[in-house]
Amino acid sequence: MDVSWESSVTDSINTIYLLFSAYLVFVMQLGFAMLCAGSVRAKNAMNIMLTNVVDAVVGSISYYLFGFAFAFGGSSNPFIGTSYFALASIPDGTYDYSFFLYQWAFAIAVAGITSGSVAERTQFTTYLIFSFFLTGFVYPIVAHWVWSSSGWLSPSSSNLLFGSGAIDFAGSGVVHMVGAVAGLWGSFIEGPRVGRFDAFGKPVPMRGHNATLVVLGTFLLWFGWFGFNPGSFDKILVSYPSTSDQGNWTAIGRTAVTTTLAGSTAGIVTLFGRRLIVGHWDALDVCNGLLGGFVAVTSGCSVVEPWAAIVCGFVSAWILIGLNVLALQLQFDDPLEATQLHGGCGAWGLIFTGLFAKEEFVIQAYDSGESGVTRPYGLFLGGGWGLLGSQVVELLSIVAWVTITMGPLFYALHKLRILRISVEEEVAGLDISSHGGYAYAAHPEENQPRFYAEYMRLQSNYS
Repeated sequence: MDVSWESSVTDSINTIYLLFSAYLVFVMQLGFAMLCAGSVRAKNAMNIMLTNVVDAVVGSISYYLFGFAFAFGGSSNPFIGTSYFALASIPDGTYDYSFFLYQWAFAIAVAGITSGSVAERTQFTTYLIFSFFLTGFVYPIVAHWVWSSSGWLSPSSSNLLFGSGAIDFAGSGVVHMVGAVAGLWGSFIEGPRVGRFDAFGKPVPMRGHNATLVVLGTFLLWFGWFGFNPGSFDKILVSYPSTSDQGNWTAIGRTAVTTTLAGSTAGIVTLFGRRLIVGHWDALDVCNGLLGGFVAVTSGCSVVEPWAAIVCGFVSAWILIGLNVLALQLQFDDPLEATQLHGGCGAWGLIFTGLFAKEEFVIQAYDSGESGVTRPYGLFLGGGWGLLGSQVVELLSIVAWVTITMGPLFYALHKLRILRISVEEEVAGLDISSHGGYAYAAHPEENQPRFYAEYMRLQSNYS
């Protein structure tokens, strides 16, 4: 067979696979939109759906102009890509547009996480500012650290941290923790929504208005996760040693299974765990538990056994439940539990990988199954401290980096009085104050005198 023809076929199959995975990850934006819309009150549904659209629109421009270059621009700099415009060349020196599209789909997911944390009380124009900054600069730097071959945390670097590098295969830290820490600072600086806690500091329920949308969004996110995790093998066909009977196709299938098992385990544990706490079965809690399991396993999905994924999901469920209880005690208000879910479960995912990664799978994922290679792997499997140490360093580095970038930005916006909407607008709802009307023709809160009075007052101001 002609070698050049075989190479062309291989490249074509890999490109199709990567593009298909990018489309699946992009579907997650629809999942985020539906999940967020159902999780907020009806008077803010239009606003939260618009922010999800803006994540994709603004993210496209910022990631094209700056983000991709900072993340994967051709350079040997371990901290930042140094090609400063648009589609900077990736390490092999070519312009790979399918790779750009896949990475863009990841970038816009970060802003979607943050939007949930600051929902129902943030000025829309200000949202455009921090969404652009997060997608174009903050997230890409972390992506360079871990996913660029020259990154200082990369497991593919020529100078491996602790002889290992950090394994964050699809982004428990790079994607989910970055969005969560940004959301943490935004939510903390803005403060709780009006009426979320009473005069004695006790939480007042503010349930979302549409459980159907929450469940729909959860299943769309589950579907998209099969591009998020298995798709992070950006090549389905690679050169493996002739003695090996395995290839990426084996690892891709296993990754899909570990993803499913971790999410499912977290969902069922959350179902029974919350039943013990609140006294009834709650579909919305199960949806968040399910997503927490997916977030946690995203780091090690390619390098752990299916049984370990079940352990991952079990622990992530209790982490989410515990952090939600703690958030209420601290009067921390995150309408979608995004900080607890993506931050807490994402952090656990990094640690989990350092404990349970299997050496054979690490070599398969990062050394193309090359024989004779030894690498640090999970501490609980006898692999030493190298990998776990790298995971902890990644975790702490992400918290520090996002804190020193997004924290001051949110604080500056707060001091300029352009971060949070007024109390009157918040009571009336962002839809009527900022977007020309409610998302629904028959708004369920229009019959409540308090909301309707605010609605009429604001209408008179605009007329």
